[in-house]
Amino acid sequence: MSQNQRNQQIRGMLSVEELRELVAQEIIETVIVAFTDHYGRLIGKRYDAEMFVEDTISHGTHGCDYLLTVDMEMEPVPGYKFANWELGYGDFHLVPDLATLRVASWLEKTALVLCDVQNERKHELISVAPRSILRRQLDAAHGLGFDSFAASELEYYLFQNNYREAFAQGYADLEPAGWYLEDYHILQGTRTEPFNAAARYHLKHSGVPVENSKGEWGLGQHELNVRYAEALNMADRHMIYKQCLKEIAEQMGLSVTFMAKFAADRAGSSCHIHLSLWKDGRNAFAGEQAFGPAHCGIKCSDEFRWFLGGWMEHVPDVMPFYAPTVNSYKRYVDGSWAPTRLAWSYDNRTGGFRVVGSGSSLRIECRIPGADCNPYLAFAASLASGLDGIKNQIEPPECFTGDIYAAKYLPRVPYTLAEATDKFAASAFAKRAFGEDVVEHYTQFFRTEQAAFNSAVTDWERRRYFERI
Repeated sequence: MSQNQRNQQIRGMLSVEELRELVAQEIIETVIVAFTDHYGRLIGKRYDAEMFVEDTISHGTHGCDYLLTVDMEMEPVPGYKFANWELGYGDFHLVPDLATLRVASWLEKTALVLCDVQNERKHELISVAPRSILRRQLDAAHGLGFDSFAASELEYYLFQNNYREAFAQGYADLEPAGWYLEDYHILQGTRTEPFNAAARYHLKHSGVPVENSKGEWGLGQHELNVRYAEALNMADRHMIYKQCLKEIAEQMGLSVTFMAKFAADRAGSSCHIHLSLWKDGRNAFAGEQAFGPAHCGIKCSDEFRWFLGGWMEHVPDVMPFYAPTVNSYKRYVDGSWAPTRLAWSYDNRTGGFRVVGSGSSLRIECRIPGADCNPYLAFAASLASGLDGIKNQIEPPECFTGDIYAAKYLPRVPYTLAEATDKFAASAFAKRAFGEDVVEHYTQFFRTEQAAFNSAVTDWERRRYFERI
């Protein structure tokens, strides 16, 4: 069964014929045509639905190539070879991936489609676009005979203030949706159920099947999980999930943040990645080899072991793809539920890698990415690392038993974006896996982000130095 056929069995997904009928009946009047930028934002256009089905669905559309060189404020940043003032900031081609065509249930009479970004002249995928980077790693997996399935567990904070109020207040003194820690707490969760129920409903009706939602370990913090899927499909679901929740919050006069560390005294928000490889319809990680401590009872294949070994070994090479902002690194605090050490264990939440499941459900959970990650880049980094482990038969370290936070001798995740970017820029593995142009492009992106922070004056500085220095 093709991906298109699988998608059509999911509520909210649309075939071209179904969209044409909905447009003819004026049930759908707008189609959002979007792609994902470096930050993981949806960027694109809103089309009149008739124009989309008559023309855009076949020919795509265009966008200015500066969109893959801008900062968070949408300012074009100098120093990129891909696009710059000297080259005139031309167009690239946005090609709708019709396997992603769906109803945007939370918006009135609206459908949405995600695009691949292609070169305007040669109509080849632009190598530095996030979705292209993941596609390249999926091709590498397919070349070895594997399909890859993934899930990303996103956490977020919900506030009673709307986005405009939050901005006007400088994002200070916001009122969290809860007033005590509510991890798995049903009573406190009931108070935020109007928002979370709406999120579950609209995701389900927009082609993003939902598993559950729950309170998390922070004031007003929650987690909503969607069902696993093939890795590209899952990254698409991840993007739509974030867009949906932000826009529902906007409609309800609330705000939600996916910052990795909203406040120093609050738990961070993670994006735990669950990943497995499949071959011939079976989980390629499952096997008969005993692995790890006997009491864990792990039975696995060579591919599982080597994939874990490669994934762990290459974390320093690709860390900015898991933790892309200055704020990302504030999350890595011992005893905070965020991992700080590169170790693996079975069903142990203190490590960067947690092995879970058995048989057909056997998978690896990487707990390093925060909720601020770009899923296309994080999945691509995970796959590239694990596949290199299989190719080179990289063995993982011994299973760790106990409190990994207390094992200070274990290698630590990088402390800052600057440190992580320097390692990424110098990594022979990253250049080999993604291409030198991609490494150069994203090194410029991450260093621009670090430079913006370095030049900013923060509330922390004012509180510390205003009077007493």
